[in-house]
Amino acid sequence: MAVFFEYDRTDPQAELLQTLHDLIVGWEKEVVEFKEANNDYDLNNIGKYFSAISNEANLKGLQYGWLVFGVRNKDKAIVGSAYRNTQGLGTLKHQISQGATGGISFIDVFEAYPIVEGAPKRVIMFQIPAAVTAAPTGWHNHFYGRNGESIGALSVDELDRIRGQEKKDWSKLILEGAGLEMLDKDAIAFAREQYKQSKNRAHISEAIDSMSDIDFLTKLKLMVNGQLTHAAMILLGNSDYDYLLNSPPEIMWRLYGADGSVKDYEIFKTPFIQAVDKVSLKIRNLTYRYMPNQLTLFPTETQQYDLWMLRELLNNCIVHADYRAGNRIYVNEFEDRIQFVNPGGFLPGTIESVLQAGFSPPFYRNQLLAEAMSYFRMIDTAAMGIRKVFLILRDKYFPLPDYAFEQGRVAVTVYGKLLNENYSRVLFLNRDNPDFDLNAVFLIDRVQKRLPISKEVAQQLRMMKIIEGKYPNVYISATVAGALDKRAQYIKNKGFDDSYYRDLVVDYLKKFKKASRKDIRGLLFDKLPDVLDEKQKENKIRNLLYDMKRQGIIEKEIAKQRLSAWVLAN
Repeated sequence: MAVFFEYDRTDPQAELLQTLHDLIVGWEKEVVEFKEANNDYDLNNIGKYFSAISNEANLKGLQYGWLVFGVRNKDKAIVGSAYRNTQGLGTLKHQISQGATGGISFIDVFEAYPIVEGAPKRVIMFQIPAAVTAAPTGWHNHFYGRNGESIGALSVDELDRIRGQEKKDWSKLILEGAGLEMLDKDAIAFAREQYKQSKNRAHISEAIDSMSDIDFLTKLKLMVNGQLTHAAMILLGNSDYDYLLNSPPEIMWRLYGADGSVKDYEIFKTPFIQAVDKVSLKIRNLTYRYMPNQLTLFPTETQQYDLWMLRELLNNCIVHADYRAGNRIYVNEFEDRIQFVNPGGFLPGTIESVLQAGFSPPFYRNQLLAEAMSYFRMIDTAAMGIRKVFLILRDKYFPLPDYAFEQGRVAVTVYGKLLNENYSRVLFLNRDNPDFDLNAVFLIDRVQKRLPISKEVAQQLRMMKIIEGKYPNVYISATVAGALDKRAQYIKNKGFDDSYYRDLVVDYLKKFKKASRKDIRGLLFDKLPDVLDEKQKENKIRNLLYDMKRQGIIEKEIAKQRLSAWVLAN
């Protein structure tokens, strides 16, 4: 066997370097391409190879193909590449997703350092996913393919072969010999009630009540000719019979301590329709206090995690899991965040595509399971669930979820606290700005987490005076605080509505039961408009209190005593 380079078998990169060796020696030409790419390489050409290799991998029944920089194509010599050696590779995934069909991008990008003639050479290995079933991969709406080492338009025949592929629904398959007795009766009863609530029609409820369990499940296609589908077993199955599936489905909750050790755990089995609530009850959801702006002295109080959001993310794991992979769904709870993990790829390709208004998924991996979960009010098949999760966190001024797609799984992390006060202030300042859409929030969230953004995006955010620093080491601008101070000063000059001051007084009295004139002066004086002098502020406070008394909101603790404290009226 030819030796193209050397490497230490104990090197942490040994497995990656062996993959590189195998690519050079024996892979098919259509699904791997070598380029020298000494200093630079045109992004448009990378996109064309991405499209072509993705389509060829699909046609050959492979999961992925490769584009390799730093290897000469003619003789496969390792020459090394300086491609993006200084600016980094982090933004390339995003750039490819912007032009590829469905927003998909590389599975991963690796930098390997094989030893050639005693010196390490930098080789970049781009792992390209196969086109998804029945959907060829395009680059800027053009579909590319390969004929040997040539690249060109995908032939009509190849386009038809990909588009004609059958989208196999695993959840629709029949479990031979499995009947009604293998389902959980309580789960079926619960499913009936959820279905009736989802339809919310008296005549439908009456019809469902009159049906036998077999008729009800047959109506929803969860049973066919008296036999169970995979979807029925996932949602309603008695765990005593979960062995009927090749890999018994499980959800594992784990609680991690500050030192990273597992402090507690529990495994939940079918029926999953009831497991969701059980998992949710395990999660600690503490009250979190924070200051999203500088316009009030009172902190905002909220639960760390929105309950609807937790259920949505867990149900998304259930509906999108690749149950053939044989891995569990995990709910990993840390002190300040929760991570949901399910086996299977992310079919839309990138999270950015899902956040676009009007997004529709290419297809559901488990279509029947998705339909049943929609009937049972577990998910929203209008593909708005993930977008709603992002909106919930945006409106709380919290960090957005982190999605990771790697090693045949999808992991999403949601945070139970602020990561960067300036990020929250930016959202607060722009909460009524129609141009500050979810995509803008997504990009700013990447900045606060030190995740890569493109130069174009950085320039856009810089023009908005949101970021500072030299690219790519940008950060949310400290001048945001200055902008907030200017807004605060404007409000202090203009003044709040009287309802704001009344609410402050009422909140104070609810907490401390009573307040002297001095207490209320201390509460309100600095919040009154700066255009008022001291005497005018004193008059404003006096008039406010007597107006509140006239409205029956407050009263003197001791009637007719001028210096008596104020209390809430009964």
